[in-house]
Amino acid sequence: MSNHSIQITEAPKGKAYKDFLEVPYIVQGNNPVWVPPLRVQAKEMFDEKKNPFFEHAQMRRFVAYKDGRPVGRIAAIKDDAHNSTHNENTCHWGHFETIEDRDVAAALFAKVEDAGREWGFDTLRGPFNPSINEDIGILLDAYDQRPTIMMPYNPPYYPRFIDELGYDKAMDIVCFHMRSDKMSPRLARSAEALRKRSKLRFRNFNPKDFWTDAYKLWEIYKVAWEKNWGAVPMTDNEFKHLATNLKQVYDHRLIYFVEDPAKDNKLVAFSMGLPDINEAVIKIRDGRLFPFGLLKLMWHTRKGALNKGRGILMGVLEEYRGRGIDAVM
Repeated sequence: MSNHSIQITEAPKGKAYKDFLEVPYIVQGNNPVWVPPLRVQAKEMFDEKKNPFFEHAQMRRFVAYKDGRPVGRIAAIKDDAHNSTHNENTCHWGHFETIEDRDVAAALFAKVEDAGREWGFDTLRGPFNPSINEDIGILLDAYDQRPTIMMPYNPPYYPRFIDELGYDKAMDIVCFHMRSDKMSPRLARSAEALRKRSKLRFRNFNPKDFWTDAYKLWEIYKVAWEKNWGAVPMTDNEFKHLATNLKQVYDHRLIYFVEDPAKDNKLVAFSMGLPDINEAVIKIRDGRLFPFGLLKLMWHTRKGALNKGRGILMGVLEEYRGRGIDAVM
């Protein structure tokens, strides 16, 4: 190929794999609202020995080169758990990044389509980074706003390229923003009145009994979310892996449990929020914790430094729905 052509290289390891990890910083590094992934977390995500997602999934990674420089990437994902849960024959794609060059995007998607056909799939859907239980979706607006924790961010030309390549929207996923000082006083009063007259018990997550409460949350999550679009139950190892990671950043005051004393304090609902650690991570522009990134992270996550959060999960058992529990939480 000529020096000006686009070359796609598979990236299982070696230099191509290092380039695969580097592409997000090349494509988006100059955007001040982009939150760089921490390199140590990115490496762990793609490590088949450390990430239990790969116990039921396979991934093929591809890097695009133009004039010898890495300028894009994408992954083809074979998620057996998704296909068995939903009785589908679907290849997922994810971890997509590209410079503003439609030809680069087209070449990357052609490789993913080839990988899907080689696996015997008839449908391609994404982005899943790498699964429904983590970072999904393409951002369609609010490009001037910093993404919150575990939310996607991409340049505005991504959805245009994907549309032009013939892909149709599978689902709308919506994020709402609210200031705590703008909350409706009427809603707050109603929720407090409901809490006082309810026979249910409301409490926070117990940090002194982390794993007991974590498993209670997981059990109700599996039941409450099983009918949601694309839902795939995590394996025990996946749950332990995710909970261990979240334990480093969670705040027990942002996790609420609702229990029924009439049923031996059975957990019937929960809501979970997280401090928006992206407020701190965005300061580490190269994604490296050493030598100075860790100090920046510690400083910007010190007590009282973070003033934003994200509500990531809420679940109510079906027989307890319609009682206003969600408003209280």
